[in-house]
Amino acid sequence: MDGDLGDFLRSRRARIQPEEVGLPSHGRRRVPGLRREEVAQLAGVSVDYYIRLEQGRGPSVSDAVLDAVARVLRLDETERDYLHAVARPRRQAARPTSPRVRQGVQLLLDSMDRAPAFVLDRRMTVLAWNAPADAVFGYSGTTARTRSIPRQVFLDPAARDLYPEWQAVAAQCVAHLRVLAGHHQDDRELTSLVGELSLKSEDFRRLWADHQVKECAYGVKRVRHPVAGLLVFPYETLTVPGDGDQSLLVYTPEPGSETAERLALLGSWASSPVR
Repeated sequence: MDGDLGDFLRSRRARIQPEEVGLPSHGRRRVPGLRREEVAQLAGVSVDYYIRLEQGRGPSVSDAVLDAVARVLRLDETERDYLHAVARPRRQAARPTSPRVRQGVQLLLDSMDRAPAFVLDRRMTVLAWNAPADAVFGYSGTTARTRSIPRQVFLDPAARDLYPEWQAVAAQCVAHLRVLAGHHQDDRELTSLVGELSLKSEDFRRLWADHQVKECAYGVKRVRHPVAGLLVFPYETLTVPGDGDQSLLVYTPEPGSETAERLALLGSWASSPVR
């Protein structure tokens, strides 16, 4: 994903006005936001050094310089970590393309009989799930490709019905995918996924070009189930111990809520024998 560093820095420069950082703003500007010269001045580096950084020609850039640039551009913690990752990419050992979920993790999933939960890999593919998640999303009998969250969101027309707030879900999906891509630049399957979505989805191309970077750590997601109706799920995302490439996502409906009642009813329907 060549050019990501420069595009990211330019997008962050564009959102900061000179007067916000104590610089005068004179006349018309060819580009919005801060100039490269101004970022260099505020970060305490030479203009040439900063230009080389934006051009991806600064592999030996120090933590201090990156932190100074992050401060000037007002990056949050996730954006700062992303800047470090893309500015100094590290080669990583190849990993299996279809990692297995430990038996203990599957047992943990199965023990959560009232909360839909599943495990994602670093490409946002669902690897394992429990019965409530299956009742909501129908993972049984699917392939790894159809369990790819980004492919489902952008390439499956049914996703716009499944997610009433599709625009927000799509933007969140891309922002998190960018975090993963920045930290795993040697992952060919991840690079291929981004290429495929860029080719097939105009919405994905537009959102990817925005260079938003945000982890999906927690929040609320609304799902419209064809049988149970609207389900409102607060969610939490946890890293699977012993495997930093896997994350556990748990939907936690409020006890006694309409969603909890609908989910319980949906689970009873799913577990009822066919006569």
